[in-house]
Amino acid sequence: MLDFLKSARPRRLRIVRNGHPALRQKSSPIKEVTAEVRRLAARMVVTMQENDVVGVGLAAPQVGVNVRLIVVDTSPDEDSPPPTEPLSPGEASLNPRMPLALVNPEITWVSPETSCCGEGCLSLPGVRGEVTRPARVRLNATTLDGEAIDVECGGLLARCLQHEIDHLDGVLFIDRAPDEQQKAAAPLLKRMEKNELKQLAKR
Repeated sequence: MLDFLKSARPRRLRIVRNGHPALRQKSSPIKEVTAEVRRLAARMVVTMQENDVVGVGLAAPQVGVNVRLIVVDTSPDEDSPPPTEPLSPGEASLNPRMPLALVNPEITWVSPETSCCGEGCLSLPGVRGEVTRPARVRLNATTLDGEAIDVECGGLLARCLQHEIDHLDGVLFIDRAPDEQQKAAAPLLKRMEKNELKQLAKR
């Protein structure tokens, strides 16, 4: 659990939508975990949790900041059914610590096995797509306290990590969806882009 969440509740940030330039830019590595980075992480967690549709992950570009920082919370709810398969080492070790902020996360290995699942995104409300991704990945990252993480992840955590790390490279999940789903989403994405650009013009 992030220490910042134990004190005064941080303020929620605005989630940017399709059309905002931050979503298509490659983010810069974080060289030092400053108080500003910690505040950003805490506010990202609140934003993820208090959105109309609660997310399981959020990347800094989604709040308009192009740094390599993500927050995730794929821990099961109390009323979730027990897992049908053994947890991966990453799920077993990281789930109890969520919500978790990951600094400069990267995928260093992917399994040859893949899985296909429907995905959505807080920055693309109303858009869904079937995305095929590696079923397991190896995560290399650092916590806000400087702890190095190097662990194999599966299940929802693996998918969430790939989705959020894509954001750090300017890639959206819809880019990986089948062509027909991209075409179906195009009108909504265009309207979203138009509205987002209007918001930017007002600032």
